[in-house]
Amino acid sequence: MAMVGLFWIVEGDVYVGAKPSGESPGVRLTPEGVLALGHVQAGLYPWEDVGALTVVDVPVKSLKRQVGAVADMALGTVLAFGVGSGGGDDAPLLMTVRLAAFGDERELGAYAAAAVGYTATEVELSRAVLARLTEGAATMSTTLAEMSRWGRAREGGSPRAGEREALLRGWADR
Repeated sequence: MAMVGLFWIVEGDVYVGAKPSGESPGVRLTPEGVLALGHVQAGLYPWEDVGALTVVDVPVKSLKRQVGAVADMALGTVLAFGVGSGGGDDAPLLMTVRLAAFGDERELGAYAAAAVGYTATEVELSRAVLARLTEGAATMSTTLAEMSRWGRAREGGSPRAGEREALLRGWADR
């Protein structure tokens, strides 16, 4: 499994945001269409009906967010040793995946996979990849197939920032 921009790629499966577990909301990109996951938003939106796809409410990496994450880890360590009482909110941030389909705009939830947010460049490039996926069947098929192929071949965790940006640029230009 690896995170590349706003995408979480597990073997051949491509998700926008984190891969959901249980009934949590999530969005998976499949050759058939955009698959909304979770008990509140479950459904399939075929690619031929998807006119636009973007993500808003994306947490952007900042010094403040990084310092906050370090402080939360330190507090969590202190609480783990029994000092004080818990109560912090460790839930990941919920992003909104906007999908124009059936002459209507729908909003789907997907949790962010990046603990301290995404870089502005990765957000911009990820949005370009999502736009590319809605350009037509051939473009979607080629781009999504390349993302899946990369995920199946990938061993280890997420690549470094430079490699992630290069992958996103390549997928956006296919």
